[in-house]
Amino acid sequence: METAEGISQEITEAKTRADPQTTPVSFANGRLLIVDPDLDFIRTLGEQGGETLKKCMQCGTCSATCAISPDQRPFPRKEMAWAAWGMKDRLLTDPDVWLCFQCNDCSMNCPRGARPGDVLAAIRRESVRHYAVPSFFGALVNQPKYFPFKLLLPTVILGLAGLLRDPIANILGKEPETGTRIVYSYSTIFPHWLLNSVFLFFTALVLFASAAGVVRFWRALKSAGAWEGIVTPVKGVFPSFRATLKSILLHDKFAMCTANQWRHLSHMGVLFGFLALSVVTFWVITSGINPLIRGDFIYPFSFWSPWKLLANVGGLAILVGCILMIYDRLRDIEQIGAGTYFDWSFILTLLIVVVTGFFTELLHYFRMEPHRHIVYFVHLVFVFGLLMYLPYSKFAHLLYRATAMVYAEHIGRSNPNPEVENSDERQEGRAQ
Repeated sequence: METAEGISQEITEAKTRADPQTTPVSFANGRLLIVDPDLDFIRTLGEQGGETLKKCMQCGTCSATCAISPDQRPFPRKEMAWAAWGMKDRLLTDPDVWLCFQCNDCSMNCPRGARPGDVLAAIRRESVRHYAVPSFFGALVNQPKYFPFKLLLPTVILGLAGLLRDPIANILGKEPETGTRIVYSYSTIFPHWLLNSVFLFFTALVLFASAAGVVRFWRALKSAGAWEGIVTPVKGVFPSFRATLKSILLHDKFAMCTANQWRHLSHMGVLFGFLALSVVTFWVITSGINPLIRGDFIYPFSFWSPWKLLANVGGLAILVGCILMIYDRLRDIEQIGAGTYFDWSFILTLLIVVVTGFFTELLHYFRMEPHRHIVYFVHLVFVFGLLMYLPYSKFAHLLYRATAMVYAEHIGRSNPNPEVENSDERQEGRAQ
């Protein structure tokens, strides 16, 4: 066992090795921790919505008022301290950053206006960029100055696919479809088989990049947990995944927020709307091998087809969800937070996807030429962009938040032992 003299000597030697003006020394889990502030990280957080960070006085009100913060080592008080110290490595391996839903209960109750919810949102944005594969794409997608290129890339890819339609058809052995039923397609320039080929190829790339990013994040969480002394998990990975999936579908923790208690409804609209459209898309793509499909598969669907109705209901759910999100942000910027380019680019992309989708459907039924082809192309560009940039945009929250929630279940973080007495930090926060 180390003596007090030995520990004191260790601290003295650490201070000698470190820069005493920029490197504070502290203890973590009984181990000596030398904090080397990452000034660029602090500056970046300020540029991405965390400019109020320095107002934090560590009173603990944020942790005390958060309904979903565990009693043991609650957030976001400690995250605010780490961010002020520029502890980038610690924050990027902290699952608590992702357990926050940015309902802003903490920001509304902060006596100094430090807005912890916005600071954690900025940290999540940096996490997405940090774990992105390839990394340069993470930086490219989230900077406004690269927006023209971000829009140009899917436009060029789809444009080339349309121009090379006939050569690709010859390579794949595609022949003009014939039959007794005439189907008026959305666009003869982009037939169904061509879109499937292009989208499936890039979907495979996106899935690979997404999986690589999630694996990097998971390993970082486990490494940080091992350093903190978390050796034995309390629940298996698959049971943790099932519990997390249930929590996501019910939005149960999001519904516990008080300052913006209805905000979870807009998120549920977007989530379930996206799931509905994903089911329809999967059905269409697998039409050639789907054993559940009997008889001729006719696409596009008629208006009263169950799949068309499901797609329209899903689109309406996303439309309403996006409108509510925009309304909330513009209605009360002080309470909700105005958001950043990271937020707005994703919300507006979703909105454009849905609006152009409905316009495409409408113009298709009215047989309007060439309007339907133009609008359909715009729709495809934004759908393709939404898919391509999934691992690098706000869309990636679905992946990283779910991963952090699974890890929290895995180590018992989301369900702390009720028999354990509340930490001093939570007690101090409640006393404020």
